Amino acid sequence: MLAIEPSDATSAWQALAQSLPQPRAILAVSAHWTTAAPAVSASAKPETIHDFYGFPPALYEIRYLAPGAVDLAQEVLTLIPQINIDQQRGLDHGAWMPLSAMYPQADIPVIQFAVMPNHSPEFHYSLGQQLAPLLSTGVMLLASGGLVHNLRDLVFDAPENMAKPYATAFRDWFVDALNRRDLPALFDYRRLAPNAAQAHPTEEHLLPIFVALGAAGENFATRIVYQGFSLGTLAMDSFAFDAA
Repeated sequence: MLAIEPSDATSAWQALAQSLPQPRAILAVSAHWTTAAPAVSASAKPETIHDFYGFPPALYEIRYLAPGAVDLAQEVLTLIPQINIDQQRGLDHGAWMPLSAMYPQADIPVIQFAVMPNHSPEFHYSLGQQLAPLLSTGVMLLASGGLVHNLRDLVFDAPENMAKPYATAFRDWFVDALNRRDLPALFDYRRLAPNAAQAHPTEEHLLPIFVALGAAGENFATRIVYQGFSLGTLAMDSFAFDAA
């Protein structure tokens, strides 16, 4: 709904984009594209995928018609030779929703990178390490997921930024580990973090951040772009990771 109901979170994304150099292309790691093995999209004209149901008609009318970045897909293939290239995949809402706030003109080429729920956080971190050389060439790596994401426990009448206690406890633990650059703890969050299974009944929404961390390097610096909750169990926290 952020695509048609702007909020403090979208305002923070806009301000972040305005503070950064304009990227030559964007590689969007989306929680909404899950595969069994590493994959990258390579459509020259990515279609806007409306991968959700039961929302107002205005959402389905949105088209984010950014050009694709076929050359970038080939660069990714050079860095991760075993990766699958999907020439048909468009942009799901994990990509076009934040990008429509950050770059509303849709004039920056963008492709997507999948996450693999059957693989560990460490595996995704290693993929980010392999992608790191792209950052020095003007590529933005956008990791789109959710720091807390429990759709089974939403509170539809919750005021903005009200959160269930378990969601706040998990968020605070994870942010503290980020600030301390405690990678072993982050990799083992499922066992160490409070309420991990409640905060993430499935893991796909947390996996994108590990790709970003891998690309940023071991000495990354965390910048908090926004902190907040929606519907009680959706953390809207956003971060920028400055590469080492």
